[in-house]
Amino acid sequence: MVSDTVLVDYGAGNLRSVEKALLAAGAPRVTVTADPDIVARADRIVLPGVGAFGACAGALRAVPGLEPALTHAVIANARPFLGICVGMQLMADEGREYGAHAGLGWIPGHVERLTPADPALKIPHMGWNMVTATGPNLVETGGAYFVHSYVVRTADPAHILATTTHGEAIVAAIGRANLLGVQFHPEKSQAYGLALLTRWLNWRP
Repeated sequence: MVSDTVLVDYGAGNLRSVEKALLAAGAPRVTVTADPDIVARADRIVLPGVGAFGACAGALRAVPGLEPALTHAVIANARPFLGICVGMQLMADEGREYGAHAGLGWIPGHVERLTPADPALKIPHMGWNMVTATGPNLVETGGAYFVHSYVVRTADPAHILATTTHGEAIVAAIGRANLLGVQFHPEKSQAYGLALLTRWLNWRP
């Protein structure tokens, strides 16, 4: 049975599109909120993110009690968590966009600018690209939609669940235990994205 899902509203995500995609993927109800009490009690949590790492981290921390509520639900209570785009990047220790900014510290590593060796490759990396799973996990191999200029560099390769290519192999998904983060946008990735969301909604880590 699919549990109720909380979509965290901290002013830094494409909430309506993600909410619609979660409902289409089988969520019986999606609660869009920044209320720390609701987040702390959530069955499962989605953290979207659009824009600069520091701005997103600052917006999240500007909501009193929200970061501790996330940590309580996700780390202490081990609720299934999905970070999307910058929401995935915030799982790292640090983002290095316009200075160094602290992340949530759930996946050891940092976020740095994507700098392909081939100058002909455009930044941001935008459009459809192949996602290649590193092994059996929630993220399967297939085509997904990306829009990003920064990438996660994990300290432990075991936390990389999938990669994509933009001049080099770059991280497309990270995770451990009850945590999953994707650099691409499931809500923009049509059947591939909806299938991933359905698997996540039914995930019992």
